[in-house]
Amino acid sequence: MMTNSRGGCLPCTLGVIGTGPRGISVLEAMAARLAHSDPDQPLRIYAIDDTEVGAGRVWRTDQDDWYTMNTVAGQITMYSGVPDGGPWRPGAGPALDEWACATEGEADLGPDDYAGRQTYGRYLKSVFATIRESLPPHVELIALNRRVIALERRPVGGWLVELDQMPFLVAADQVLLATGHPVNTPDPFEQRMLDFAGARDGVHYLHGDSAADMPLGTDTIPAGTTVAVKGLGLSFYDVMLALTTGRGGEFKRGTDGTLTYLPSGQEPKIVAGSRSSLPIPARGVNQKAPDHTYAPVFLTRETILGAQQEQQRDHGHGQLSFNRHVLPLILKELDLVYQETHRDSGGQEPLPPLDLDALARPFTGEAFASPATFHERLLEVMRDDLQQAYLGNARGPLKAALDVLRDTRAVVRLAVDYGGLLPASHHDEFVREFLPGNALLSAGPPVERVEQLVALIEEGTVEIAGPDTRFDICETSGRFTVSSPRVTDSLSQARVLIDARVPTPDLRRDTSRLTRSLLASGVISEYRRTGPLGDSHPTGGLNITRSPFHVIDAEGAFHDDLYALGIPTEHTRWFTQVGSGKPGLNTLFRQDAAAIAEAMLDHADILEKTA
Repeated sequence: MMTNSRGGCLPCTLGVIGTGPRGISVLEAMAARLAHSDPDQPLRIYAIDDTEVGAGRVWRTDQDDWYTMNTVAGQITMYSGVPDGGPWRPGAGPALDEWACATEGEADLGPDDYAGRQTYGRYLKSVFATIRESLPPHVELIALNRRVIALERRPVGGWLVELDQMPFLVAADQVLLATGHPVNTPDPFEQRMLDFAGARDGVHYLHGDSAADMPLGTDTIPAGTTVAVKGLGLSFYDVMLALTTGRGGEFKRGTDGTLTYLPSGQEPKIVAGSRSSLPIPARGVNQKAPDHTYAPVFLTRETILGAQQEQQRDHGHGQLSFNRHVLPLILKELDLVYQETHRDSGGQEPLPPLDLDALARPFTGEAFASPATFHERLLEVMRDDLQQAYLGNARGPLKAALDVLRDTRAVVRLAVDYGGLLPASHHDEFVREFLPGNALLSAGPPVERVEQLVALIEEGTVEIAGPDTRFDICETSGRFTVSSPRVTDSLSQARVLIDARVPTPDLRRDTSRLTRSLLASGVISEYRRTGPLGDSHPTGGLNITRSPFHVIDAEGAFHDDLYALGIPTEHTRWFTQVGSGKPGLNTLFRQDAAAIAEAMLDHADILEKTA
């Protein structure tokens, strides 16, 4: 235990860089344990965020209210335990819907409602405030709204955290990196579009960020302008709303339940597309309790561990083939739920097996004589999918089955994390073939968002270009072009091109001064996927140990006082963007936070020891 010149204990110091959900989850787990800490050992914790301490950038509280979450409020919590009748505190606090209903000034949320992202940001900040209020007197939590630009090793151990504003330097015995979504340098396509736009007045290419951080106002995109949008995932819906309801347009629901769009006259014309040109379908109406869990029958931990052991016995390594060892189990799991739900709802004859490729790419092999013909076919597919979504995620066979893709992620992680797949299988079968369809079919928006898109297509504000959409430039007209090789006369020209795809984490392209300095100094390293013959493949992910996720340096040694969690570690681990726990369940999100909290506090030697 360190002492100062007066004989008192010097505080141990911890730094948490990034206070979005991952950073807050670790702070909450720490605070729950610090109720039983040594009162004679002071502790100082720095919570550092360059956007909004307690909410982070993606969930910041000043964004527009039309940006919503895609998980129902009753299934979202940042507390590691449910309320127990006492005051809200780390280890016993409300889910998002419970908090909203009990908080003055917040609109009531039902457990099956979808909250706005700014609402979630306010919830995160309330959790942060509860953490701070709950800490014992010998623990100090200091919030710093600063950008961290470097970490340097201290001669006495620990780190000097360099900030872009005063106090400029903070000493920390241990540091957690929970820095969230990156902003990347342009890839060749993006650079070509940037160069084209940069040489022309009134032409703009917007990319590499969330819609809430893009300049989508009339200064950049005047009313009546044609704007092209690349990508039809969740971020597309954000762009769509910013350019419609964000411009004063309104959706009205008729007596028959259908939506129509009433334009304000300030909208641009939106022409969007993607490889499949199927906008990400809706999630099924929620019919599951907040603490619902699914127990896999085929895709189990035991099955995956058995396959790894068999590979080790037969081939001298435990790496799996995704298409051989994992995908068949996923498909059997989906079909089991699909058929059982169908039977429970009254179906007599078995349904044909689910075809994920056909669901994700319904226009494969089709050609269309005109944009109108394609739109007719597209709306047919979208309306059919909405009907399935209305049936719900427990009583509707399709959406119940597709929810299995979400419910079994933890088992898939067991197979794929830390180089669990053969490198070629990981790249070709998992990343390139499986993940796009998986994301399209399992991560959709609320039903209302898809209804709104249907209304916008019918009204004419939005046009979907067609399958295998091509985005290019026209030197003659000085405009971007959008077209589909399978839709005759689909060519459109646009003054603005918006890339609505979420940037893929990649250390080599991350523009963050902190990431660049850590790479240059060798403090961090890139995770490389290695095959059984020793072949090494770069991934762009941050190299970390298994739990509690110590950072590994350029020499291959791990720092016992530096941790990383969340999106920077994508590619080493899979699906790190999850941003909440589920009430009453010991989810992987909660386990990750607990592991790091325990490691940091054990290292600080502040917790009371039990006999």
